[in-house]
Amino acid sequence: MDPHPPEPTAADAAQHQEAMGIALEQARRAEQHGDVPIGAAIFRQGELLAAAGNERELRKDPTAHAEVLAIRAAAAALGGWRLPGTTLYVTLEPCAMCAGAIVLARIPTVVFATTDPKAGAAGSVIDVLAEPALNHRPRLITGVRAAESADLLRDFFAVRRPNAS
Repeated sequence: MDPHPPEPTAADAAQHQEAMGIALEQARRAEQHGDVPIGAAIFRQGELLAAAGNERELRKDPTAHAEVLAIRAAAAALGGWRLPGTTLYVTLEPCAMCAGAIVLARIPTVVFATTDPKAGAAGSVIDVLAEPALNHRPRLITGVRAAESADLLRDFFAVRRPNAS
């Protein structure tokens, strides 16, 4: 992984903003059925391959994270488990499970909105995505629509945990 990736162009930044918007839409849909509002979208060459929101509560499945669901759908769309040339957009820093799935799927670029200081596995708590012992390390872009994503999460938990500090 290049320690000094090239600076994004204005077109890249606009594309990241728009693509993260799709992930945010998925997060809002997840919230409508009682799941933590996290969304993911996978693109390849500007084409949306898959998008999903969290469905842990909906499916009663601890692995039904937005990233995992989107990776499964993108793999089905491409007809294989490797996802070359793709970019994963996700509204929250991936957890260890999702980071592991990203590595296994060989996703080259991950863009996430906001960090997860409690369970983030892309540098906040641990850094699965940069682990040198693993055979794949995606390029990371962070902070795209971070405030919007953080506000969505904060508002969700404020309603459910009003006495949390």
